[in-house]
Amino acid sequence: VKDFSLINVDGKIVSLSDFPEAKGFIIIFTCNHCPFAKLYPERMNRLNSKYKESGVPLIAISSTDTIVYEEDSYTEMIRKAENEKFNFPYLSDGLQTAAKNFGAQKTPHAFVIWKEKGEWLIKYNGAIDDNGAEPEKVKNQYVVNSVDALLNGKDVAIKETKSLGCQIHFRK
Repeated sequence: VKDFSLINVDGKIVSLSDFPEAKGFIIIFTCNHCPFAKLYPERMNRLNSKYKESGVPLIAISSTDTIVYEEDSYTEMIRKAENEKFNFPYLSDGLQTAAKNFGAQKTPHAFVIWKEKGEWLIKYNGAIDDNGAEPEKVKNQYVVNSVDALLNGKDVAIKETKSLGCQIHFRK
């Protein structure tokens, strides 16, 4: 995975290299308009709270075409981050380069990346968990299971799942 430099909702530019102590990251491509993505802010806050101190912070990235979806504009991203009390960076990928680099397709689309021999490698990609609508009925916490395995020096059991949600519309 290539590093990126994207603007956060606080106006600062954020990249992976800003976290020199990070063992890995939870990268979640999300947006404001998608009904499925709207189910996850609280869970994303919990993921960041749980893993940031272990060296695995969460970074959310919005790569949706803001011409098609005005609700995903930078101004609206700032408003959403404040309203949802995001405890993680929420970055605007206006040129959609990060989404293309990762191969992100939907919102939300989660990636767990891990540093090995100085490179960031994707260890998991897909859904955050197996039940967007009913968090209390989640049976498979894909991101949690992946990060826990990596923190314990183990291989990720399920490396890929289908991400569900709204398609990321890429400009031609």
